[in-house]
Amino acid sequence: MLEVKDLRVHYGMVEVIKGISFDAVHGEVISLIGSNGAGKTTTLRAVSGLTRATSCEIWFQGKRIDGLPAHKIVSLGLAHCPEGKRIFYSMKVIDNLLLGAFLRKDNKAIASDLEIIYGYFPVLKMRNKQLAGSLSGGEQQMLAMGRALMSKPKLLLLDEPSLGLAPLMVAEIGRIIKNIHESGVSIILVEQNARMAFNLSKRVYVLEVGKIALMGSSIILANDERVKKAYFGGR
Repeated sequence: MLEVKDLRVHYGMVEVIKGISFDAVHGEVISLIGSNGAGKTTTLRAVSGLTRATSCEIWFQGKRIDGLPAHKIVSLGLAHCPEGKRIFYSMKVIDNLLLGAFLRKDNKAIASDLEIIYGYFPVLKMRNKQLAGSLSGGEQQMLAMGRALMSKPKLLLLDEPSLGLAPLMVAEIGRIIKNIHESGVSIILVEQNARMAFNLSKRVYVLEVGKIALMGSSIILANDERVKKAYFGGR
């Protein structure tokens, strides 16, 4: 579904992504994990067209997309839910959600998909006339995910969806991600919460200072001593 070949990104003179390659197969969840500064967010931004890569090949469903503007990439079925939510706080919840469908023209399908989003996130239906800035942190994360889903993606990039949330809300977000995947949406998940990433993913890539240090099935990597020491406290 997605193939990233030799991705390199510079910020000024500094190479922050150093020639990484990975792929995502239709119907699966994969995760990118790593410490702060490892390059996870930059990688997603390069895939979705928000950050210009220095060099790479990025293929999505057989079409080369590196160099395309972000809105063209969204129209192909690849949506990005960014770190930090990036919702419009002074706009109503419903208007934030409808912005996710801005490129779509199928009004009946948009209305139908809005009800699907409310099924995932009932609190958004309850508060759809409120300003987005009045929502709690967890509700704002739900809104950001709902907005991305309103573009009707085939592949969803999720950047740190559990960041800053209370444990109960983290568990709820994890449950919703699983439901979204089961509905047929493929997912690339960036997470510092390694347990959540391993529980949700079929495969995991471990990034260290702009390079892929380890990759493999989540079951096998969860038992790797290096992973256990770095992400699970040695247990």
